Amino acid sequence: MLSYTRRAAMTVVALLILIAGVRASWASAQHVMLTKGRERGTMTVTRCTDDTCTGPYAPLSPGSQPRDRVVIDRSIAEKKGARIPVVVKPGTAEVVRTGAAGFFHAWVPLGGALLLAAVVIAGGLRRKRLAWISACVGGVLLTAAFVTLSF
Repeated sequence: MLSYTRRAAMTVVALLILIAGVRASWASAQHVMLTKGRERGTMTVTRCTDDTCTGPYAPLSPGSQPRDRVVIDRSIAEKKGARIPVVVKPGTAEVVRTGAAGFFHAWVPLGGALLLAAVVIAGGLRRKRLAWISACVGGVLLTAAFVTLSF
């Protein structure tokens, strides 16, 4: 009985970790993946802090308005003067990177959750093959984000 309880608890923990990763990723990923009807354009980085970068927004999609200042979460590739393809989050001055770099960057929380869940799956559920698959998928996702953001 104790074995089944432990297994059920570890399954719940692993699922909660994965659900949290998907939820955290979807906050940005929805804007990157579902761009129809959203304002698309480019942002020129003028200033960066530890967490964010700001700069003017130049529209590319019909109906989009230029903005003097938009904010993007900082990643490893932003340098002053860089032009980044972005999509505007509706009703805000926040933008999210688009393209392959934006796609992988948006899913970074899921990659971390997959790595963390792999530890729970291997240790708590004793499912080594599933844990290796989870860890490899998470590692590939994080590596792809790093590589696409670096260039």
